[in-house]
Amino acid sequence: MRPLFAFVFLAFLPLAGWAADAMQPEAEALIRPAGESDLSEFLWIKRPIVVFADTDADPRFQQQIEMLRAGADMLTERDVVVLTDTDPSSRSPARQKLRPRGFALVVIDKDGGVKLRKPTPWSVRELTRTIDKMPTREQEIRDRRGLN
Repeated sequence: MRPLFAFVFLAFLPLAGWAADAMQPEAEALIRPAGESDLSEFLWIKRPIVVFADTDADPRFQQQIEMLRAGADMLTERDVVVLTDTDPSSRSPARQKLRPRGFALVVIDKDGGVKLRKPTPWSVRELTRTIDKMPTREQEIRDRRGLN
């Protein structure tokens, strides 16, 4: 019986690793470098949350990214994409438009308007509460419920 159990266990072990790998791209698709992304490409499609820092070693930046990864499901439900920019010398389009100083967290709604700027990390709970109060999000909820 033990050899059979070991065989079955070993047969399913690679599947567990494959399932874990399959989950990773979704979290990585949520968080991506700002790079050459223009914020206008997300207009009426996604809600960008842009996280700026002067270096990726900034503890506030690391804490914020950790919190965002932990709440990835709640952010995905709200059509959020997280853009990161940790290189002030790159002068990315997001950095030129939003002009951060040091660490900054900027929430942009689907209409392209800046709805929140914070100089400190915010929890996903606080972010989702802010997003849920936006008129575009309230309309999405009404549409989903059929209360138009």
